[in-house]
Amino acid sequence: MLHHDILELSNDTRYSTLLKSMRRACKKIAPVWPLGNFVAVNPYLGLTHKKFENAAQELATAGGVQMTLPVSFYLEKFDEGSISEEDIETVLRKDSSYSETSVDDFIRAVKTSDHENRDTTPVPTVADIATQLTGKDWNSFITSRISAWAASYFDKGQATWVAANQDADLFEAWKFEAEIDRAPEITGLKKFREKIKAYPNDPLEATLKALEILRIPEDVLSMYFHRLLLKVGGWSAYAARLDYDSELNGGNDGKLINFLAVLTCWEASMLDCINHEQLEKKWRQAKIILSVSSVQKELNQVLVQKLILQEAFDLAAQREIINKFHNAKPIQKQGGQQSKVQAVFCIDVRSEVFRRNLERVDSEIETLGFAGFFGFPIKYVPIGHADGQEQCPVLLKPGSTVLEEIPGGENSSAVNDRIRKYRLKQIWKAFKSGAITCFSFVSPVGLSYLPKLFMDSFGLTRPVPHPDKVGLKNKYIKKKGVSLEVSDYLNQTVGIPMDQRVQMAKNALNAMSLTENFAKYVLIVGHGSTSVNNPHATGLDCGACAGHSGEANAKVAAAILNDRVVRGHLRNAGIVIPDSATFLACLHDTTTDEIRIFNENDVPNAQRQELVTLKESLAGAGRASRRERAFKMMIDGDVDREIKMRSKDWSQIRPEWGLAGCSTFVVAQRDRTKSIDFEGRSFLHSYDWKKDQGFAVLELIMTAPMVVTSWINLQYYGSAVDNKHFGSGNKALHNVTAGIGVLEGYSGDLRVGLPMQSVHDGEDYVHEPLKLNVIIEAPLEAINIILQKHQSVRDLCDNGWLHLLALNEEGKVSHRYEGNLKWEEIL
Repeated sequence: MLHHDILELSNDTRYSTLLKSMRRACKKIAPVWPLGNFVAVNPYLGLTHKKFENAAQELATAGGVQMTLPVSFYLEKFDEGSISEEDIETVLRKDSSYSETSVDDFIRAVKTSDHENRDTTPVPTVADIATQLTGKDWNSFITSRISAWAASYFDKGQATWVAANQDADLFEAWKFEAEIDRAPEITGLKKFREKIKAYPNDPLEATLKALEILRIPEDVLSMYFHRLLLKVGGWSAYAARLDYDSELNGGNDGKLINFLAVLTCWEASMLDCINHEQLEKKWRQAKIILSVSSVQKELNQVLVQKLILQEAFDLAAQREIINKFHNAKPIQKQGGQQSKVQAVFCIDVRSEVFRRNLERVDSEIETLGFAGFFGFPIKYVPIGHADGQEQCPVLLKPGSTVLEEIPGGENSSAVNDRIRKYRLKQIWKAFKSGAITCFSFVSPVGLSYLPKLFMDSFGLTRPVPHPDKVGLKNKYIKKKGVSLEVSDYLNQTVGIPMDQRVQMAKNALNAMSLTENFAKYVLIVGHGSTSVNNPHATGLDCGACAGHSGEANAKVAAAILNDRVVRGHLRNAGIVIPDSATFLACLHDTTTDEIRIFNENDVPNAQRQELVTLKESLAGAGRASRRERAFKMMIDGDVDREIKMRSKDWSQIRPEWGLAGCSTFVVAQRDRTKSIDFEGRSFLHSYDWKKDQGFAVLELIMTAPMVVTSWINLQYYGSAVDNKHFGSGNKALHNVTAGIGVLEGYSGDLRVGLPMQSVHDGEDYVHEPLKLNVIIEAPLEAINIILQKHQSVRDLCDNGWLHLLALNEEGKVSHRYEGNLKWEEIL
């Protein structure tokens, strides 16, 4: 039985009800960032207020989305012993429907179920029904038309000619284009342009008109809208990101609501324009299915079985990590002992490998972990640029704007040189792509590219310059630094005032638990990656720096912490940095495992020999890290040469594995983890709760790095379990569109998430889907207080999106969070 129609309501109520339903659906779409700063995002972001299993049911119903791998994956893990009977039994006891079922009976039932045919199917749309009745793939056609328009409307400079009116509102721009687009009518949608022209220009009014045709019951509007958004999930996600940025900066949403209006009008036009006697009848039946699906509370049996197996797989991995802590050898540094070197790395899982090897090469080096922007949320303007890039987590707004500069009076020359080369590059690009001049390029000029093509193909040269070096002479590249002085630049204030420098330094050192016993060298090690012909290159850079290299943050941090005036103010605040301590800004290339030091000139002459020794240790750790990663990459022969070659090989689809395998986040002192080999699968954040008065640092960690690492983990999870919806498919087929994302092939939806090559090696999953295990050393009461204070963080823990565990004073995992602020003791 259908519920009442939204069109029966009064005008004011209709608009408010419609907007509420549209916004509710839009909030379920996670944003996706463009290729220029491709940061990880939780693809289930709008559903974390629900239990994991309930979200799985909703996504399966609304879009056919999978939140587990096929049953065969888990049965294989069970047969090989990775999942034990005890793991499955523990999960079964928690489910009232299976509490009396034995493990043998459950496995037998799983093996006899017809999983291929019994998975939840999504509710049908008009396009789905029309495809079944006419034999034409209307879904693909609609997606291709929308994608072609959206690529033009959202274009960020890739297209030579932009067809869409980017100054108009989204719905208005689409409607103008659709009114003159003949492709739908040629394909069989009679009078399509006439129908579109009849819609009002206002998106809400147009949606109401479309609903007059579709007659969707009000009670199921939100689900229907969610279904439409998931069908064109890539462009929906990009519109959601524009709304996310707008709201973060105090603005309003609206882009995605406009886009949803476009999708709804397409649906209504399909029903209006296709002349088939069965279409209306089948659509009425579909609306009944839609209504039943919206109120169905019980999970599909096959889905329940897969969720049980996934939870058992999670439990097995958790058991393994608990045993690692249980078997770890306690390492205690003698009180007051000063390390020879302290190196602060990003918490990134790739840093774990390098940190472990660096400590093995030289036991007198102490490593720490902190979010890769190092507590300096800046906007960074490279030389010759008018605007900057945000260098902080996307959850935060950047603070001060900092200019890159060449000291010593050469800055103006470097700026002019870069601008001149950029303009020449644009002229050359126009010549190559011009309608007439392209022929001149291909014939006589194109031949001159053969030597370069040969050298690039054999790895003798890099196909394109590194983005940070484009347009700059080598003498300028080596001298690049940062300017902290406050000044005016293109009508904006840049630089960091002294009081802000002091506050940022104080906050950063307190958050690092680094307030005493400073070594002679303190390395601030940002990280970035090196690859070519890789649209998702920024996805290998630092997520804490909004998908950029951490070089800028490391330089700013070192400059501020080496400032004698800043140190004087810190001394008054109880943080004494001795004159002998030098902060070095460094960059860890995660593709080649090489570390570069930028401010060697800050090192006193008397300590130069120690710097040579330090460089030798860094080089040794790099070699050890490359050998370790070579095994995962199946590299034989000269490991150092082969790995470095991958960084400039334009045919390489896996320059590195990125954060594949990430499954643990440890918040504790390094002594707790120093003897544990996490195999490059764990984020490591330094934290000493005994120094954290009021647990303000713990609150910061749980509301920022913990959330970000969960985003990363769930992005890899989603890309593994359902690459069709939450990944970007086959990397070899990618075509960059609009300068913001990729299509898989020549058309289709904007792809989100990671390529299949980032989670799979062609035979097996390199990233197996595991929810993040967060292990914190802090009193349970302190953790509970923070969970009570921040509902969004509590949702992640209470609803099963991550697993929360606690370390005790002996460094053992002693408690597991059960939800509702309750903890279970681990015996």
